[in-house]
Amino acid sequence: MTKVAWQIDGAVRSVFLNRPEKRNALDAEMMAQVQAAFAKPPGEAERVAVIRAAGPVFCAGLDLNERSARPHGASPIENMLHAIEHYPLPVVAVVQGDAIAGGNELALHCDLVVASTSASFGMSLAQIGLAPSWFLAKKLLEAAGPVTTRRILFLGDPIPAQRLYELGVISHIADPDQLERVADGVIEQLSANAPLSLKVMKALILREMAYRDQIAHEDVDRLVELVRQSDDAQEGMAARLARRRAAFKGR
Repeated sequence: MTKVAWQIDGAVRSVFLNRPEKRNALDAEMMAQVQAAFAKPPGEAERVAVIRAAGPVFCAGLDLNERSARPHGASPIENMLHAIEHYPLPVVAVVQGDAIAGGNELALHCDLVVASTSASFGMSLAQIGLAPSWFLAKKLLEAAGPVTTRRILFLGDPIPAQRLYELGVISHIADPDQLERVADGVIEQLSANAPLSLKVMKALILREMAYRDQIAHEDVDRLVELVRQSDDAQEGMAARLARRRAAFKGR
C-alpha cells in the first residue's frame, strides 16, 4: 500500500499517512502525495477534509535520513503545509499519537485538531541543532501564542495534548477509545454546515492572519539557513539517528 492514501467519499476528503514502521516520518514522496491530495479543488458535494495516520504515532516529523540531502532553498514541507492551510474547506487532523516537529506543524496547519489524551505535541529542533523557518514559526505563534511557542521551541520537549487543549492550541480532546467517536461527531457537524459559509469563513480567517507574511524576514531566513548548514545541525541529526546525546559546539 502507498505511504499516503487519499479518497473522496461524499462530503469527506480523507488523507491517510501510512508509514507506521517509520512513525509516519515524512519523506519527499509522502510530502508530494499529501500536497497532491489537497491540490485538487473540492467537488460540489465536499464539505471537509480529514487527515489521519496509521499506527501509534501520528507523525514524527521529517525523515532525518533525507533531511541532510535536501536541495538548497527547497522546502517540500512548506509547500505541503501551504496546500493544507489554503484548502478552501475546513481540514481536521485526527491525532491518535505523538505529533513531533513536522508532525506538530502538520496538525497545527489543519483548521481543527481532535487529539487523543495519549498524544503529545512538540518541536525538537533545538535538540538537533535546527531552527524553524519563518513560515513554520508563524504558524506556532498563531496557534499557541508567544509564551507557549517559546516553551515548545526553546525546550524542545513534547507537551501533552490535554495541556494544549487547556491552552486553546487544539480544538478537541478525547480518551483514546473515544477518539474516533469524537472526531466523527466533528466531521458530521462540519458536513451539515453550509459550504459557502465554511469557504468564506476560512478565507476570512486566512486573510486576517496573513499580515505576518508582509513583515520583512529575509535576514531571519538567512540565519535559519546558516543553522541548517551548521556543524551542530549535522551532529544533532547524527546523534538523534544514533540515539545518543549530541555534542554541540556552537558552529
